[in-house]
Amino acid sequence: MSQSEGLTEESARELADAACKKAGIDGRNAELIRIGSNAVFRLGGQIILRIGRERRGFEDARRQVDVARWLADENYPANRVIDIAQPVDASGYPATFWKSVSEKEEYASIAQVAELIRDLHRLRAPESLGLRLKQPFIEIEERLDGSSSLGRDDEEFLRRRIAELRDSYDGLEFPLTPGVIHGDANIGNVILSRGGSPCLIDLDSFCVGPREWDLVQTALFYERFGWHSAEEYRTFVDVYGFDIMNWRGYEILAGYREISMTLWLAGKATDEAAQEVRKRVAAIRTGGDRRDWAPF
Repeated sequence: MSQSEGLTEESARELADAACKKAGIDGRNAELIRIGSNAVFRLGGQIILRIGRERRGFEDARRQVDVARWLADENYPANRVIDIAQPVDASGYPATFWKSVSEKEEYASIAQVAELIRDLHRLRAPESLGLRLKQPFIEIEERLDGSSSLGRDDEEFLRRRIAELRDSYDGLEFPLTPGVIHGDANIGNVILSRGGSPCLIDLDSFCVGPREWDLVQTALFYERFGWHSAEEYRTFVDVYGFDIMNWRGYEILAGYREISMTLWLAGKATDEAAQEVRKRVAAIRTGGDRRDWAPF
């Protein structure tokens, strides 16, 4: 399988079988949960297997494992990795094995989300962890370059809009002290464990940068999408201790996040996703209502 082919269910299962055999883990009856940024399988109820979509992703996978082990040492409630040498080379693709948090996908309360983000921001990562710096516009331009499903007009519009956001971003002064960030912090990445405790998951975007990046999605979900109520957002602000919407840079980070979310969706090869992408780009272009954006 070449990298350009991407992961299908069949090819992902072949890679899962190879990864399990190499790791000495029983991969029989592996349950495919989803194929997104990673192909994710549940193994026997207690182990989660994640296989990266790109052959070049070994360094990122290794960093995720190192971050998870550091957070475990700090007794911070996040994904835990299985105690084996990782990542595993699955026929050229990076595979990592994680302890299952729960069989259910039950999300934490907004207060618990704010508490976990606040506590994460109080940690100081050792230099040996080798965390990369947040480089948002390199990330989004790479995502745009890889989005083959966009129409030419939409792609050109998004390139212009990203350039405008970059110019504005370069002049921002961030009120919060920079440090470790999750990079994709929102209620969808904080789930409840079997015992009912909140747990931060998906450490793919973990890095060092402005803490405001971990606050913008909750504000965006409330202010533009209506996915959180006013009461929920006020709870988030009260628990964390800072309201990003009172900072002039909020509009810039929110505009970036809208495009980033749309480009992530543009990478999904389905008619439903393509239709949603067209709707989103039209709303960004015209300043239209975002409350009919479907969550993916």
